[in-house]
Amino acid sequence: MIQRLNTPTAAAFFIVSLASLAMAQSGPIIHDAEYDILFEQHAEDWAEQDARVDQRLNELREANGGKPPNIVYILIDDVSFGQMGIPIMNDVSGIATPRINQLAAEGAALTRMYTEVSCTPTRTALLTGRLPVRAGVTDVKGVIVGEGLSAEEVTVAEVLKQSGYNTSHVGKWHQGDINEAFPHNQGFDKAFFPVHQQVQLSLMTPEGARSGNLVGWHSTGQSQGYVIDAFFKPFGLVTGLEAEAGGNAIEVGLEPGEEWTQSHYIEMNERYQRQTLEELDRLASEEEPFFLQYWPLWPINFVQDGEYVSRNGGFQAEKLQVLDGMLGEVFDKVDDLGIGGHTIVILMSDNGLMYQFEGKSGFSQLIYRGGKTQHLEGGVRVDAYIRWPDVIAPGSRMADIVHVSDLFTTFARLGGGKEFIPRDRVIDGIDQTALLLEGDGNGRRDFVYIYEGPVLRSVVKQEYKLHLPAPGAPAATAGVYNLLRDPREMFPFVENSLWSSASFQDMVKRHLKRIAEYPHLPLGTDVPYEGIDNLRPESIKARELFFSRNK
Repeated sequence: MIQRLNTPTAAAFFIVSLASLAMAQSGPIIHDAEYDILFEQHAEDWAEQDARVDQRLNELREANGGKPPNIVYILIDDVSFGQMGIPIMNDVSGIATPRINQLAAEGAALTRMYTEVSCTPTRTALLTGRLPVRAGVTDVKGVIVGEGLSAEEVTVAEVLKQSGYNTSHVGKWHQGDINEAFPHNQGFDKAFFPVHQQVQLSLMTPEGARSGNLVGWHSTGQSQGYVIDAFFKPFGLVTGLEAEAGGNAIEVGLEPGEEWTQSHYIEMNERYQRQTLEELDRLASEEEPFFLQYWPLWPINFVQDGEYVSRNGGFQAEKLQVLDGMLGEVFDKVDDLGIGGHTIVILMSDNGLMYQFEGKSGFSQLIYRGGKTQHLEGGVRVDAYIRWPDVIAPGSRMADIVHVSDLFTTFARLGGGKEFIPRDRVIDGIDQTALLLEGDGNGRRDFVYIYEGPVLRSVVKQEYKLHLPAPGAPAATAGVYNLLRDPREMFPFVENSLWSSASFQDMVKRHLKRIAEYPHLPLGTDVPYEGIDNLRPESIKARELFFSRNK
């Protein structure tokens, strides 16, 4: 039997999260030290601009019956910069994304959007407005771990909920396998989501083994001779859950003893699409503004499972083109409901491609070098588009640096909830509302700290990027790259570093000093899969085995 911890109920998590918000509202928001330097230089100008922005936001609310805008946030998995939203690049790659291209044309492209290096950290940064390392999130987990986003973290959904929004999440979540980390315990009224991620859902399948993209896990892939430990390979993983705030989750779409296959994965993608459209109908019919997250599982896919629709033909390129049509249905639904003018739609990727499957997947590194898990621009620079017809002129471009964590603080201000942002920890997200309302050149960030796991690997300042030296190596060995002249980070010319290396070293020191002032919070830990009412017997067995091996 597994050892039971004193685990709060879902309702208790919901109450605790709201209470933590109420206790952390006074005083200034604590940002990283580099922002303080910018603020000192621009405080007067920004104060005047903020007065204009507040007036404009008030005008927009009055025109919308006193309500702030709805927000639809779409986060796509593992698509490198240039892969979607740009017709010329569609021609280059052989992947057509006409509906995403249309969204981009109807609004603005955020052409210098930075994320984290992989899916879980990027999602944590968006949800908390913090570098994921501050929340104890340093890597991606694919199987049972008994870890996840802590209830102590305050999410953008909780902030907007306090501001009067209805909130809903559909699709990938990937913030842990413990009850407190599930979306319905992190500020979302309703949630439809898989516990884990697409390696489980599209690769750990019979079809994944036959495709040659998964070796060693499935029993049909090779002889099982000399196997002594029958439980070395993961088994019994929970798949898709559905839940409402204050209640427990139920698993859907898989019966006890049934094997998960590619057909299940296709059905899950189609189900999340239906539920997104249904949630839009429901949310639009209610009086309150809404925040809807749709985080599709496609284009991540590892087998060819249907007719070819793209010129490219790669197994992920195909799904991006399919997903483009599905997203078009979402955009049309927003417009058909008559809420398009006062609904912000943001679409972006969470990081670069899975370069391990480059070529076969149909995706490539394109403009920037690198991909998922890497601090190179190809790992953290992504396409990002925003449509807000009441505010943003069609065909706009904004080349200011934006980090995914900025959306937390910006959404809070747009929703009238900035007072609910906690003041007892560092918030890395910078309010970029002025950029959205007043256009290109009005951003308030010119720096990014980029981590790979718990290790700070590079620092961006303006158009320059420092690659930190290996531990123990002299600082003089650090390369500094001019990203405008060298977007693939291949030529660390000494002309860049002679004048900038000391300034970069000071940036790192200030960053580390702020961490010492406000230490990282721990990752949540608990019994995995608690709070699921219909846990399958094989999942119960897998959990018991996990505990017996990790005492």
